Amino acid sequence: MQALLALVGEGVLRPTAEQVAERAGVGIRTVFRHFSDMEGLFVAMDAHLVEEALPILQGGERRGGLSERARALAARRAAFFEHIGPYKRSGTQERWRSPFLQKQNRGFVRVLEADLRDWLPELAGAPSELADALEMMLSFEAWDRLRTDQRLGPARTVAALEHAVLALVAEL
Repeated sequence: MQALLALVGEGVLRPTAEQVAERAGVGIRTVFRHFSDMEGLFVAMDAHLVEEALPILQGGERRGGLSERARALAARRAAFFEHIGPYKRSGTQERWRSPFLQKQNRGFVRVLEADLRDWLPELAGAPSELADALEMMLSFEAWDRLRTDQRLGPARTVAALEHAVLALVAEL
């Protein structure tokens, strides 16, 4: 499991069983003794990430004014996405053929939505398109676009997200 996490964390988004075995210093049969198939690897990796990364997302004080909470939320999301980025990208590549990853992604989106509403309860009375826009701006996909496609560093990514989120919450 540690070998798989290390490979994906280093950017090998679709590691082979051979690569995992080599990194772990074991034979390929040993890998398949622990994990009968790729779905088993996804389940194990997901369990590890949930235990390790979910506290990053769910932490933080949800107090202060609307702008203060929006800034804190943008920073918290960026820290969370920085931590899970390679694993989420890997899962996205495999999701089309993995029922487990499809289900987990739906759950992930629901967790992010609930977290948004926890930080910004004012959304309860807001127009749905405003809530939809905030969800998009605070999504993994928006963060990943800034980090990967636009090649922004972590601080500039947080600043861009914060700017967009503050513009949207100004409508609340």
